[in-house]
Amino acid sequence: MLGTAAAPAGTRVTVASRSRDDDFASYLAAREQALLRTAYALTGNVHDAQDLLQTALAKLYLAWDSVRDREALDGYVRRIMVNENTSLWRRAWKRREHVSDDLPEQPVTDHRDDGTSAQLWEFVQTLPRRQRAVVVLRYYEQLSEAETADVLGVSIGTVKSQTSRALAALRERAPQSLREGER
Repeated sequence: MLGTAAAPAGTRVTVASRSRDDDFASYLAAREQALLRTAYALTGNVHDAQDLLQTALAKLYLAWDSVRDREALDGYVRRIMVNENTSLWRRAWKRREHVSDDLPEQPVTDHRDDGTSAQLWEFVQTLPRRQRAVVVLRYYEQLSEAETADVLGVSIGTVKSQTSRALAALRERAPQSLREGER
């Protein structure tokens, strides 16, 4: 996604900037795929996930020198992604619907769903954005309530209530193929 480019001829590159770029490139190589999966869980499609991650990584790169706790980089990037995703959602142009006479093809589903398949995550995409963010961070990223609250910038009580509402909505609207005991 983000590549490092060679400095143009005549440009003076300092050892510190090379070290910074090398550090960032190392982090990117190690964590890009995991962060892309999180972005996908937040957005629901690959293209938006790539755009979201690209924006988050660009913001991380700009703030790279000011991030003191290198162990918290994933949390920092997740927070950027959640905030950016919320900002995109709020923009009016993202809410426009496009009418089409053509219906998309219906995917073939496996009736032996174990609860981790694409069908489940497609169903999670129907949740409101804040509830979806809580579900993704709690159950996909396996963060604690406190960690989720920190990433989202809300209280632990808000995380608990949003999780409760999200799970209730999922249970209420779940298709038969996803309900336990009814397989």
